[in-house]
Amino acid sequence: MTGTTTSPTTGPATGDTAGSGLLSVAHGDPAREDTPAGVLALFETWVHRTPRAPAVTDGGHTWTYQQLDAAADEVVAVLRDRVGAGDLVGVCLDRSAALVVTAVALARIGAVYLPLGPRPGERRVDAVTEDLDVACLIGDPALLPPRHRAADHIALALPAEGANAAGTVVAAFAPPRSGALRAPREAFYAVLTSGSTGRPKAVVVGEPALGSLLDWYRAETGLAPGDRQSLLIGVAFDPHLMELWAGLTSGATLVPAPDDVRWDTGLLVSWWREAAVSVAVAATPTVEPLLERPWPEGLVLRHLVVGGDRMRRRPGADVTATVHNAYGPAEATVVTTAHAMRAEDAGAEGPGAPPIGVPVPGVTVVVTGADGRPVARGEEGELLIGGTALALGYLDPALTAARFTAPAPGLGLPGVSRLYRTGDRVRMRRDGRLEFLGRLDDQVKISGVRIEPAEVEAALERDPAVLGAVVTAPGTPGGPTRLVAYVRLAPGATTSAEALLTAVRAWLPEQAVPSAVRLVDSFPLDANGKVDRAGLTREASAPDAGDTAGSGRPAPSTPGERIVLDAVRDLLARPSTALTDNFTRVGGTSIVAARLLTAIERESGVRLRAPELLRQPDLRAIAALVDRRREAARAGGA
Repeated sequence: MTGTTTSPTTGPATGDTAGSGLLSVAHGDPAREDTPAGVLALFETWVHRTPRAPAVTDGGHTWTYQQLDAAADEVVAVLRDRVGAGDLVGVCLDRSAALVVTAVALARIGAVYLPLGPRPGERRVDAVTEDLDVACLIGDPALLPPRHRAADHIALALPAEGANAAGTVVAAFAPPRSGALRAPREAFYAVLTSGSTGRPKAVVVGEPALGSLLDWYRAETGLAPGDRQSLLIGVAFDPHLMELWAGLTSGATLVPAPDDVRWDTGLLVSWWREAAVSVAVAATPTVEPLLERPWPEGLVLRHLVVGGDRMRRRPGADVTATVHNAYGPAEATVVTTAHAMRAEDAGAEGPGAPPIGVPVPGVTVVVTGADGRPVARGEEGELLIGGTALALGYLDPALTAARFTAPAPGLGLPGVSRLYRTGDRVRMRRDGRLEFLGRLDDQVKISGVRIEPAEVEAALERDPAVLGAVVTAPGTPGGPTRLVAYVRLAPGATTSAEALLTAVRAWLPEQAVPSAVRLVDSFPLDANGKVDRAGLTREASAPDAGDTAGSGRPAPSTPGERIVLDAVRDLLARPSTALTDNFTRVGGTSIVAARLLTAIERESGVRLRAPELLRQPDLRAIAALVDRRREAARAGGA
């Protein structure tokens, strides 16, 4: 990413500073002003230039640019009388040709693409459609929430082939709620982020901001006709828009990933190889295991853009792809800074986590102190972002006013009228590269997704059995952060921690579901009479009461049981986990499953697939599977 970004220019140093005399202000290269057309128009350019070139390839099925264009026109013709410019449309589809056609069709109408994913939680969608004026949901009618299953349906003739495709897709029109918020007409897409009120916030992004990002992406990766671009990121998360439109605006071929490759590093590598993916985007937790071992052979992958979580490892000299450590909140259009790492650079920067890099073209970054003024380079502060990357704001004007602010008087940022306060704690090095240090507020990142603990608390407190909830986010040294919920029950309530976890899954994205719920009689208070969150976090970081092997639970008796139990306890930071526990009920998510698969393969040589792991009733069944595979391998080698 530094390949097309010059050494960042600096803001004026208005005084002697403790470090280099430079302030923590940096500007990316100027955004391109010679782009001939917008995002949709660039796609249409390729439709006319290379109509028979493959636009989407999914297994044995291929759709050309001409076919994609015609299919989008059919959807436009069906929806145009019911959906107009500026209307929010919730998209409940998985990565597929159908998703790509829908994105193009909504762009043609001028509607606002709101990705919710193929199986959005029922109550989460209810909350979204109460707050936002969503014209319709597009998805498999069998998977839509009840209110939309019973609504007025219009069948859509979308491609039904592919690994993740739905056989039937409809546009479901439910009556809008009174007072719901509408999107501005200049919005191109909207995406949900975690909200402290317990309800998700909607960020809206205009076409120019996405177009500027795509200009950088194409220039940095060289994406062009003949390339194969992954479509791997979950549809509820905004990086999938970068993947999707990068492919369509470059004449390349999009390759949707089967769902199981997202959680299994071994399957991901096999898919990259078999699908001949040349440019890919992936989540940090999925990629880091690859950097711990020899780089796979037989890949044509040239560029790998990684983001969503703090990257702790650098690629080695054997890595044949350029790895880009990318950073950016949804409020600043997916990627705002990046750091490119190539094989020839291995070891040049020494050990430690790689930086998040320098601003991409059109972006200005400022690191400020508590007074809102830039700090000296080398000092810590809050990261503020300005420039072409900024979203239009939130659909809630009050939230926009709180987070998108004017630069401090006299700061001297030409062309920058707004700055987004990220709440991220960073340090700008002397060379202008940023190092990510953590969060300034209560918001945390779990598997690359920003989570407000208050949202999780509010979801738990919807249960009438719950009197109150406090959610903490303990980390493990060098390991992942997890959520632990402390819950006070109402007098006479008899619910269990397991029942609360099951109920809360309907309200929250998977990453926001706590790994553990602890029932307490009261919350500890600090000297000011407030809930002692720091104390609860320390307690959550310590072993549970009774977390010993001799607490009456069966001890591991086979190599597989030892490997699986040790790995799950370590990954969940939950020493009380027993062989009789169900993986998902004790806090296992798909991301944790990916790490567990890697650990099992590393310790036993057995490679399981994510679906067979997730369908086992308990950890003992997973261990038995590992033991059987080990025995079969030994017998085959005898």
